[in-house]
Amino acid sequence: MNFSEIIIGCMLWGHWGKNMTQKEQIELLEFCFENGNNTFDHADIYGDYTTEAGFGNALSQSGVNRQNIQLISKCGIQLISNNRPYSVKHYNYSKAYIIESAEASLQNLKTDYLDLFLLHRPSPLMDPETIADAITTLQQSGKILNFGVSNFSASQTALIAKYVKISANQIEFSLTKPNAMQDGTLDYMMSNEIETLSWSPLGLYFKTQSPQIERLKKVTKQLSTKYKVAEEVILLSWILKHPAKIKPVIGTTTKERIINANMATALNLELEDWFLLLEASQGQEVP
Repeated sequence: MNFSEIIIGCMLWGHWGKNMTQKEQIELLEFCFENGNNTFDHADIYGDYTTEAGFGNALSQSGVNRQNIQLISKCGIQLISNNRPYSVKHYNYSKAYIIESAEASLQNLKTDYLDLFLLHRPSPLMDPETIADAITTLQQSGKILNFGVSNFSASQTALIAKYVKISANQIEFSLTKPNAMQDGTLDYMMSNEIETLSWSPLGLYFKTQSPQIERLKKVTKQLSTKYKVAEEVILLSWILKHPAKIKPVIGTTTKERIINANMATALNLELEDWFLLLEASQGQEVP
């Protein structure tokens, strides 16, 4: 999977976020592509099941060739909304629904294939053989090129991987939530050559106040001055230094912040600086 080092998350492009016009989406899509961000992350539920279609319309009217970008989507979460009048939020990983969801994403995104198709979250009722059957059908028809999971633990990933090849796992990972380094998730993915994508890579750094955030800001601001970059560049470069070669999925629609994110790919934090940030996150020195 030839994904860009910084992946563009599209959750906020629609009415869950900026509610951009088609013209604005075309402009941002072309800007991302021109700056080397050629991978776009979606999910069927974004914008109450509407954001994919908005992006697809923009893509079809843009100057970006579909063959030169990668599209990711996810399925499985069943949200209560005007577009899906369920009685309760739940998960659906039946063969029929997985195939139906992938085909709906293809139609909405105006494409013939997805570069990567993910199960959005693990379900207590998921049957790995049923999932494998659905994914094999989709891959044999050329509708998806690669299959993966999202928010799966190491054991949950291993369960599915017993029946079908998993190429990626998209997890929550940041300096404010580095748990995947301690719970075996990253170890499992590295040992099984599974690509790691990180959603919310800036964590809660800009969203809230806490003792952890205060410690991190003290160190990050010092390093920001040392390396002459914005704070988010430090946060992302910390992720990129990990040997799992994690690819952050950034949710911003601001051009300046996209440029800053790309700067992180060229910044190699010094070893002690990386551990200073980890110590600030954990509130104690490493054992």
